[in-house]
Amino acid sequence: MTFKSNDASVSYLRKFYRQILAAIAGTLFAVSDGMTYGWTSPMIPYLIGPDSHIQTTKHVAEWLETALLCGSLAGLPLTIYSVDKYGRKKSLLFASVVILIGWMLIAFGNHMGYLFAGRFLCGMAGDMAFVACPMYMAEISDPKIRGLLSGIIYIMVHIGTLIVYCIGPFTPFYVAPLIGSTMVIMELAVFYFMPESPYFLLSVDKERKAREALAFFKPYSNIDDEVNEISTMLEKQKQDKGRIQDLILVKSNRKAITIMAVLNTGQHLCAYTVILMNLHIILESAGSIFIESSHAAIIFASIMLVSAAYSSLRVDKYGRRILLMISSIVSGLCLLAIAVYFHLKATGVDVTSVSFIPIVSVMVYACFFKLGVGIVPIIVTAEIFPSNMKAIGMTMSDAMFIFGGLIAIQLYQTLSRAFHIFVPLYLFGFYAFFLTFFTYFFIPETKGKSLDEIQSMLKGDNVKLKTIEKCKEADTTHI
Repeated sequence: MTFKSNDASVSYLRKFYRQILAAIAGTLFAVSDGMTYGWTSPMIPYLIGPDSHIQTTKHVAEWLETALLCGSLAGLPLTIYSVDKYGRKKSLLFASVVILIGWMLIAFGNHMGYLFAGRFLCGMAGDMAFVACPMYMAEISDPKIRGLLSGIIYIMVHIGTLIVYCIGPFTPFYVAPLIGSTMVIMELAVFYFMPESPYFLLSVDKERKAREALAFFKPYSNIDDEVNEISTMLEKQKQDKGRIQDLILVKSNRKAITIMAVLNTGQHLCAYTVILMNLHIILESAGSIFIESSHAAIIFASIMLVSAAYSSLRVDKYGRRILLMISSIVSGLCLLAIAVYFHLKATGVDVTSVSFIPIVSVMVYACFFKLGVGIVPIIVTAEIFPSNMKAIGMTMSDAMFIFGGLIAIQLYQTLSRAFHIFVPLYLFGFYAFFLTFFTYFFIPETKGKSLDEIQSMLKGDNVKLKTIEKCKEADTTHI
């Protein structure tokens, strides 16, 4: 049995290796992006400390968190124009160049203004990359591995977070930016040679290049059938050209954007960005005597990385919904446990004997958050919009992700100063439970479904779905 399993794995890898290679090459920027997200956690304590090469205050330094998200917001108009005008590949390459400039400003800046500018540029380019990349992955991938390829981006993000947590507290200030720069240079050098998405190429009437791209990504398939299927889908959707108001006016689009609004804001309102950007400070405030915050942060990032990798490998097996529900329930329990701990500590209760609770809760949170809430939304984002609305829908979803981050950061900072840290943590915990109920009642399962089937599900076209299922059964029987 073992040999059969190994042979099947080798055959599976041999069949899809070009798609996997393109996915890895196209997501190298995400290592750098993960570093930018986690960068403030070890660096704000340095910047406000006595050894800092830049004079600043804690209040000013905290705005470095918001600067990244403001940059993402500013990048939205450019993103929605670029991915449809110039393509997914060129948008990713351009974003990598901008991220490189941002890191250089951070590495060699000797004033807070350079740091703010660098963070702003990294946020702006990261927004474009996080729209273009999932589109690219969904459009080059076989349905059997679409979840895996779409999830690779988050694996890369957490490799970046782990890197910055490992080196940030222990190396000179400029080391992290130089490593981040190296990652985007690698993407520019490798991803440049990958083909553009065949969906985009056919949408701009470049059929010969689209055929070449399909021959590269899917040499096992009938190219004529693939071209006809994509062309038919594009032609059908061109007849109903996407407009931004169609996100609200068209029922299936309205359902899609509602789902993405809850999922994308939900990642932040489940405290992901708050914890990622403030982990060192939160753990030091908890006052645990068991482990130093810098070491705990490394363990935290390692767990998130392993969990993201596992979820990416299993999301096409278990499905999106079950992972989302398990993830949100456990994440909510962890956040409430941390909130109760800080609440008791603030009221004068001696919590020394249970000071392990925040660290244990944070580690369990790292594991289960990335199992579903932290990885499924980006997969669903790439699946749930029709081609004619994909750029608009994904950009708006990304806008909601950014707004969610801004809201979560401002809630955390404002409520923590006005009351105490446990107040925003209670809010984040309750939102996680709301996300569980929303997933159960409103989010359809997209596992194993083609992009056309997913649109039929959203439209409630049961007749078409039954026809597709019968065709699949007939094909299976024939085989």
